[in-house]
Amino acid sequence: VRLVESGGGLVQPGGSLRLSCTASGFTFRSYAMSWYRQAPGKERELVATITSAGVTINYLDSMKGRFTISRDNAKNTVYLQMNSLKPEDTAVYYCKGNFYWGQGTQVTVSS
Repeated sequence: VRLVESGGGLVQPGGSLRLSCTASGFTFRSYAMSWYRQAPGKERELVATITSAGVTINYLDSMKGRFTISRDNAKNTVYLQMNSLKPEDTAVYYCKGNFYWGQGTQVTVSS
């Protein structure tokens, strides 16, 4: 099983990024997928989940209306579209599926 995140980087406040996580080694379409994040000195927190049926759940009020999780089962990929980014969104973002974690991708929001 392998999960590989990409799409992180440095962005100015108010900007956007789209994170991708491509999975292999398991039947992607059968599993819920989630995005987590971990800011420096803080615990890892759950950002959003998308079920195998495509139902989405956003867990943090601060992200509602700004972050959108989606998936493309044909590409074995889950996405996190992040808009109106704020400095407090700075963190390492991880995807999780089938009890496995990706290696994370750094998102830094700074002017």
